[in-house]
Amino acid sequence: MVLENKLGIKNSSELREAEEKISKLRAKEIFEKNISQKFETGTFKGLSDIHRFIFGDIYGFAGKIRTVNISKGSFRFAPVIYIHEAIKNVDKMPFSTFDEIIEKYVEMNIVHPFREGNGRSMRLWLDIMLKSSLKKVVDRRKIDKEEYLSAMERSPVKDIEIKHIIKEALTDDINNREVYMKGVDMSYYYEGYDMFDTEKLK
Repeated sequence: MVLENKLGIKNSSELREAEEKISKLRAKEIFEKNISQKFETGTFKGLSDIHRFIFGDIYGFAGKIRTVNISKGSFRFAPVIYIHEAIKNVDKMPFSTFDEIIEKYVEMNIVHPFREGNGRSMRLWLDIMLKSSLKKVVDRRKIDKEEYLSAMERSPVKDIEIKHIIKEALTDDINNREVYMKGVDMSYYYEGYDMFDTEKLK
C-alpha cells in the first residue's frame, strides 16, 4: 500500500526516495535557519509543528493526529479511540530532568500520534527538550541502530535500557553542525532510510 501523498506518487520505492530527500532538506533547514526555537518545547503542539514542517510538502496528514490504528511488529500503538486522551496525559508530563524527558519521549512513542514519520519527528522533539532543559543533545553517531531499536521496543515495559543508551550519547556541543546533520542521517537510518547524506542535499 502506498500512502496518499501530495506528489502523486503511486510506487512505494519512489515515494520512500522522495520522502527521504524532501524531509531531510526540511530537517536541514531547521538547523540552518534556527527554526527549532519557534517550536513549543515538550508539547504535542511542538511535535505536531515539527512533523508538519518536515513532512508537509509530502503528506496532507502532516501534523495531524492519525485516524487509523497502527502497529510495528507485534506491538500496537495507542488505539485511535484513546489517542486524544493519551496525548493530553503526555502533555502533562514534566521535562525538567533527564529521566523525565526520556519518560515523556517513551510515552509519546507509545502514542505514535501520526500516520507516518513518528520516530523521525520525535527524535528532533527529544533533542529540543534536552537542549532546553539540560543544554545537551544526543550525538546519534554513538548509538548502535539495533541496540537503540531493541531498547525502544522494550521501553514501554522497562525504560532503564533506553535511558542508559541515550545518556551515554549526550553531548553539550549543542550547536555543532556535524552532530546535527549526522544525527538526522542516523535517525533516518533507524527507519531504513539511507539514500541521501543530509549535509550534501541541496
